[in-house]
Amino acid sequence: MIGISADFDPVHNGHAKLIEKGRDIAEKTGDEVVIYLNKGYSANHAPFFASYEARREMALKAGADRVVPIEGLHHRLTLAYTVPIRIAMMIEDGVVDYVDAANVSTSKIQKYAASFAKRGIFSGIPRSLPNRNVIRWFAVNDFLYKKYKRKMKFHIIPELQMDGKISGREIRAKIIENNFEIPEDVKEVLPDSTVKILQKEIKKGNIPGKRDIETITKRLNKYSRSKLLNIAHINADAAEAIIKGRQYRNEDQIWAALRMAGYGPVLTRLAISSVEQDVTREEVFDLIKHYEAEGIIPPDQTVESVIERAWFVSSNVEKGVKSSDAHEMFRKGKRGPKPQYTVEAGLHLRSFEVEDLKEGIDASLFVDKREKLACQIRTENRKIKSPLKLPAQSATYLRLLIDSHFIPLSAKLVHKKEGWRVRIFIGQ
Repeated sequence: MIGISADFDPVHNGHAKLIEKGRDIAEKTGDEVVIYLNKGYSANHAPFFASYEARREMALKAGADRVVPIEGLHHRLTLAYTVPIRIAMMIEDGVVDYVDAANVSTSKIQKYAASFAKRGIFSGIPRSLPNRNVIRWFAVNDFLYKKYKRKMKFHIIPELQMDGKISGREIRAKIIENNFEIPEDVKEVLPDSTVKILQKEIKKGNIPGKRDIETITKRLNKYSRSKLLNIAHINADAAEAIIKGRQYRNEDQIWAALRMAGYGPVLTRLAISSVEQDVTREEVFDLIKHYEAEGIIPPDQTVESVIERAWFVSSNVEKGVKSSDAHEMFRKGKRGPKPQYTVEAGLHLRSFEVEDLKEGIDASLFVDKREKLACQIRTENRKIKSPLKLPAQSATYLRLLIDSHFIPLSAKLVHKKEGWRVRIFIGQ
């Protein structure tokens, strides 16, 4: 099989060149050209301009033999996780040749990819590197060789240039700006079959795809701090910014709040998609653990590695090391004692609140407006909120885990000789 992985939103002449290259290989091998087409949300975590059905038809009209949907990933995971999962799927399906486009030579991509693969690092590839997603594909393809004892052969063609790189984003923007009439300059970069399919979809009112803003705004306007923090890809700063920005009526307001929290465009789209689908930290945690068990997730991205990093950094910050320096030490392979998977915290309680407490009651964790770790306890008679009494290292450790975006934290009340405590569980 010859594989191509894409959004194809819509299929333009650059995509057609990928399929054409696939067809050239197929003529020699007798294999079929298969498109692994993202469904539901794009690789950059946004709703699609054109529906999956329309994009599937575009791909087939452009010369593909078959289309396989990739779904359930891009509103839950970053590209650092979806790429290994997609490559594994393709290898397991029998893809031998993979076609992609890049504006740098294959030898340079291989050189960059080999350096990351050698260090066992597949996430956080610097933005300054050209075609960094293609570099990630090369590196992960090498990593998965250990599991499958085979890997895909990459065929990299030049990116098609027409007064600059053809951009799906620009194509979509021009169609919208032109009142959903396809401008002539856009038609020049689209196959005739794509133009016809787009016109048909526009006439049906299927374009553009939209978010469920009513559901998103309802959740962001009502969810408590603890409930917001249990949504994947919402950290403490984002939860605080969301609460400060209420009431929400449109997506622009949500973007403004998340950007105030330091979120970039990609993470903003992922966070909004997670809110839209009510994706929990537990859900993402379980998904990653599943693929870890299959040997698909690179070592630096396992949940244990994320937890271990938080513990290592918090331990070194306690010793006076700068957080950024501790992160760099960990990245270079420095390790310390194994992390704690349970942490106990004290509570600030009033006498009448103590009367209602029972062993094993759940406590919901959150970061209050003063940026202090706290919990909320619901008893039969009342709702109790209390800041947590924690050693500095434990407080830093828990805050780093909250900011990890997908490590779940749960807590229960325990009664000890010194009084009521909250036992916090890391992961599940």
